[in-house]
Amino acid sequence: MFVTFEGPEGAGKSTALRSIAERLTNTGHSVLTTREPGGGALGKRIRQMLLDEGSVSPETEVLLFLADRANHVESIIEPALHENKIVLCDRHADSTVVYQGYGRGLDLEFLRNANRFATKGLVPNLTFLFDLEPEIGLERLKNPDGSRDVNRLDREPLEFHRKVRAGFLTLADEEPNRFVILDATKAPSALADDAYAEIVRRLGS
Repeated sequence: MFVTFEGPEGAGKSTALRSIAERLTNTGHSVLTTREPGGGALGKRIRQMLLDEGSVSPETEVLLFLADRANHVESIIEPALHENKIVLCDRHADSTVVYQGYGRGLDLEFLRNANRFATKGLVPNLTFLFDLEPEIGLERLKNPDGSRDVNRLDREPLEFHRKVRAGFLTLADEEPNRFVILDATKAPSALADDAYAEIVRRLGS
């Protein structure tokens, strides 16, 4: 089973993913947790280029994301699925459609076709969309002293993040059987409970 965790910045998806992985492992399931960008050794180098560099053109940005994804699927995700592991992935192809398409304005059909090429047609069985207003998510990125641990995409204007949220909601509306929308204003434990329950239901256990 291939499960992806999507949503705007500060939505709590990474925290929920870790909690769910622990629960699934404790109930006897074999689980792989991973992320995009950044899965594997090559992915880590691409992640640094994508998130820590200064100015990067939208075209360069999307090609780096796609290179990371192609390597990630080939070397990490597909082997784990062939071993019947549950793969929990923090961001995947939907993020490219949303951030580079709805956010940057790149051609949506090109991005969908490019994703199919990079993933060899692999589509998640289940995608959680952790939904909340971008103002709330960005506020959560602040440290107690008021500073923020942010990357290049986090620093985009608020309007960009509003387009990202709208894009995610559009994708969820287009594929209601794959997407499950979660209210990310809930407490982290409640969010993890909701997502875990849905995975268990779909596993039939």
